[in-house]
Amino acid sequence: MYDLCMAVLDDLDRRLLAALREDGRAPVASLARTLGVARATVNSRIDRLVSSGIIVGFSVRVRDELEPLAIHAISLIEVEGRTTDDVIRGLRGLPEVIALHTTNGGWDLVAELRTESLAEFDRVLGRIRSIEGVVNSETSLLLSSVLR
Repeated sequence: MYDLCMAVLDDLDRRLLAALREDGRAPVASLARTLGVARATVNSRIDRLVSSGIIVGFSVRVRDELEPLAIHAISLIEVEGRTTDDVIRGLRGLPEVIALHTTNGGWDLVAELRTESLAEFDRVLGRIRSIEGVVNSETSLLLSSVLR
């Protein structure tokens, strides 16, 4: 297992991560030119960031417009007592939950949801509310993304 406390990011690491967020498929040679370092440096930095757990994977982001009928929502979830870990396990089992965050304030968890239809969205909300330990939730549909 990795120890994030031991992983210290310097300016080069942060610039490399920013470049990878912009284009995760950028060739190492291109990254090296952009960052002003050798290709071997970029390779070793990426290897270190992956092995330390700072980079947890690589993925593809799809334009929202390419899925015009998809339903996107944010669900704020209040959890009873000390059941947070159980609720998180239950939510992780739902494929419609694309991200899950702990938070402070009046809500304990924030879930990002994606479904193909309103009927499926309604079913997922029912499943979330039926997870033992969930005492309250408030969900808002995301209508359009103005900044990502």
